[in-house]
Amino acid sequence: MPGLVMYRNGAIYSAADPFATAMLTDGGAVAWVGQEAAAEALLDTNMEVVDLEGALIAPAFVDSHTHLTETGVALASLDLSDCPSLSGLLEAVANRAAAEPGPIVGSGWDESLWPEGRIPTIDELEDAAPGREVYLTRVDVHSGLVNRTLARQAGLDGLDGWEGGPLAVRDAHTRVRAQVLAFTAASRTRYQRLALRHLASNGYAAVAEMGAPHIGTRDDITALNSLLDAEGDDLPAVRIYWAQAVSSADEARGVLAGFGSDRMAGLGGDLNIDGSLGSRTAYLRAPYTDDASSRGTLYLDAETIAKHVQACTEAGIQAAFHVIGDAGMDEAVAGFRRAEQRLGAAAIQRGRHRIEHAEMIDEQAIAFMLDLGVTVSMQPLFDAMWGGPGAEYEQRLGADRSAAMNEVGRLLAAGVPVCLGSDSPVTATSPWATVRACLAHHTETARVSARAAFVAHTRAGYRAFGDPDPLAGQLVPGSEATFAIWAASELAVQTPDARVSSWSTDARAGTPMLPVLDEELPTCLRTVRRGRTIYQRS
Repeated sequence: MPGLVMYRNGAIYSAADPFATAMLTDGGAVAWVGQEAAAEALLDTNMEVVDLEGALIAPAFVDSHTHLTETGVALASLDLSDCPSLSGLLEAVANRAAAEPGPIVGSGWDESLWPEGRIPTIDELEDAAPGREVYLTRVDVHSGLVNRTLARQAGLDGLDGWEGGPLAVRDAHTRVRAQVLAFTAASRTRYQRLALRHLASNGYAAVAEMGAPHIGTRDDITALNSLLDAEGDDLPAVRIYWAQAVSSADEARGVLAGFGSDRMAGLGGDLNIDGSLGSRTAYLRAPYTDDASSRGTLYLDAETIAKHVQACTEAGIQAAFHVIGDAGMDEAVAGFRRAEQRLGAAAIQRGRHRIEHAEMIDEQAIAFMLDLGVTVSMQPLFDAMWGGPGAEYEQRLGADRSAAMNEVGRLLAAGVPVCLGSDSPVTATSPWATVRACLAHHTETARVSARAAFVAHTRAGYRAFGDPDPLAGQLVPGSEATFAIWAASELAVQTPDARVSSWSTDARAGTPMLPVLDEELPTCLRTVRRGRTIYQRS
């Protein structure tokens, strides 16, 4: 652990001094924040001095919803996120088959962006890599493409979620993942380490891991805890959620105690009430616009939700649910209200429960969140990728339903606690792109300032998983020395539109400035957690 370190000649994002250019840390804590003249007077020979050369120091980011093993797999596998077409995907698979042996695993494809407007046939996938297992996860990771070889070897015949074509969902998708990925303890650790180092390189110092049986087994969490026990000081902090429904307080306590780790934050996260819009499994009040035969899939009904909330509340454990569709949200509201009737609103509020995603909300949903103190964990890059005219959400839902989605600003304006994340590997672990997405939401009334988005992506993340430190996510004397250093071309106070009073953007208002988020995003130079460098750009 380093001793005294003076960072100077830059910009410090701090409520203690909005004009600060220097910061002194002592071991794992911030000792002082101020301006250059005072920094010069404080210097002595016991200090290490870091010249920021104009760079910005800001609190490190918190990713409030990640899947670490899957992120590592995506980083190590065939990246299909930039495939411009169906033919491009097939070409990428064929090239990988020619280049190396073994199963072909890829991720990130999105057919809503392709000119062909369809996914490949199972025969087209087979022809691209004859006799090789091919598994390509869709960008939302709720479905995947398989070829005939893999379908046969995984035994998909008769399984729910496979109809003989290339697409596997639900039970079939779970079977395919188990067949192809077949993790060992060593491979899990390798992927998790890769993911955490990648997050650190992007300015994250804490993440919430959303483990679930349909994504990875309990071995996933065991491996992650072992990695963190051995190497955790050099990696971002991790709080872990496990998506297992329970029906009693004793069962809830037993499930969490079974992991043997104080990193366990709660039961839920990706405890799915419904699925995803991209895979047409999000549960809707009315049918999909591009598939009138389907309203999606409901995985948990109101009574199951109520029992889980009640059990977790009585056990003093945080509950969390994945919900995306409007009918899925209706089920969540009904379940929480039943639990409220049984335990009272005050007890539910003390539970600090969470809803993940909440893409389609109405006034009823907002009222329940406010009444019961529910935090919403959102992913603004969903809107950047799939919101707006002609994009995937409009394809799936039509213009009217897709116009009001992922409304960070609406929730914050109502007073609902919001924290932000990536749902990696679904979207990129790019925190400044996430902040920019809040400024540029396709619906004007859903936009928020850069400062509000930044707070939701830093301080609010710690609050959401119950960090007891009231200064977590800030840089003030006495707080943890947990921050990232950024090369940014310009700093400013940024608001989404003219509705915000002009005084807030005036330097005399003393509002700390953040990077201007144009096409070129800031570059992470260093990430520090509790005074210890966990990433340094070479």
